[in-house]
Amino acid sequence: MIKIFKSLAGHVSMSEPEKGCWINVLEPTPQEINQLTSVYNIPEDIIGDILDVDERPRVEYDDDWTLIIFRIPVANSTNGVPYQTVPLGIFITTQFTLTLCSTKNEVLSFEYPTLYREKKQPVSDVLNFLFRLSLKSSQTFLKFLKHINQQTALIEQDLEKSIRNKELNKLLKMEKCLVYFITSLKANEMVLAKLGNAKKNTISEINEDLLEDAIIENKQALEISMIYSDIQSGMMDAFASVISNNLNVVMKQLASISIILMIPTLIASMYGMNVINYWEEAPWAFPVIIVSSLFLSIIGILIFRKRDWF
Repeated sequence: MIKIFKSLAGHVSMSEPEKGCWINVLEPTPQEINQLTSVYNIPEDIIGDILDVDERPRVEYDDDWTLIIFRIPVANSTNGVPYQTVPLGIFITTQFTLTLCSTKNEVLSFEYPTLYREKKQPVSDVLNFLFRLSLKSSQTFLKFLKHINQQTALIEQDLEKSIRNKELNKLLKMEKCLVYFITSLKANEMVLAKLGNAKKNTISEINEDLLEDAIIENKQALEISMIYSDIQSGMMDAFASVISNNLNVVMKQLASISIILMIPTLIASMYGMNVINYWEEAPWAFPVIIVSSLFLSIIGILIFRKRDWF
């Protein structure tokens, strides 16, 4: 999908590009990729890099263009991991600015791509656009981190009484999300630092403040991710022990029940043997055996409960 906007504001859409426009590309088809290479003269290897889900964030300069790649968080519905990160490429030339991502995302929503907090707030230049983009990415990281924390709390409640590995696997997938986030945020931080150093002498006061906000938000998201990751690592070790302990309790209870059931079984076996036991003709033999079995079983239960074995 390709959308063209008159400016980096992202409010006025166009059918054909013009100088200073912004082209937003999401989930491109092979035909659209061919259009990007033939019409907009974007190198094919650059498109391949941006669409590679494992591509690292970086800044790359050429005579005619500049490429910036961030990693942004996206919701994930496959393999049980709720969130992951994907590359978002910003390809800048003197004629246009193009953003390209392989997946739907909340940072640059295709329906509402504007980066403003207010409708009339302008995007002064490409740097302003980049810093706003990074700021929104960090805010999306923070939003997803809150969701991860909420889901982790629900998993904890199930783990406290669980003897299965299902809940532990869920916790492991939350840990995977945090590893993805930490790796991406560290790389994004390096990109922001490189952009700030490259434009140190020419950056405006507004953009300098915006860059500082973007760095602070990115650092906050990184620190929270690392804290959550450390907590979850300790939780996984603790809950692995809890699951093992819960299983031991169940096995102890089953062993206790088996021992209690052995008492009436032993008595019934003794008087069920085909040998003389002197009670063959007694009319009260059967009730006495039943009552004795119950009495001894009750005594066994009381002894086990007193020792906290049952």
